[in-house]
Amino acid sequence: MTAPNELRLLPWSGPEGKPCYLSTDDPGGYMSRLADNVEAVQLGTASELLEMASESLADEDAEPIELRSLGHALTGALKDVLRIAVSRGHVLTAGEPRRI
Repeated sequence: MTAPNELRLLPWSGPEGKPCYLSTDDPGGYMSRLADNVEAVQLGTASELLEMASESLADEDAEPIELRSLGHALTGALKDVLRIAVSRGHVLTAGEPRRI
């Protein structure tokens, strides 16, 4: 997915929480596919958490500890989704704009 001489921001952090990047010309390579799969799982998790949050917020009897736990999970999922958006946004600005 990366253009020549472009690095792909990977969906996980390295030591000490530092970002990890991939340099490859092969979007079908092992690391590219692994990153794609991790991103798909992260996006799926975020979607499930969003649905749970909608249900929990509509429930007037929801326990505060459950809402707090859900808030922590949503925070982690949002960080993952933002990392994916930054990575994909960088790819989009590096090449031609994609048509929707």
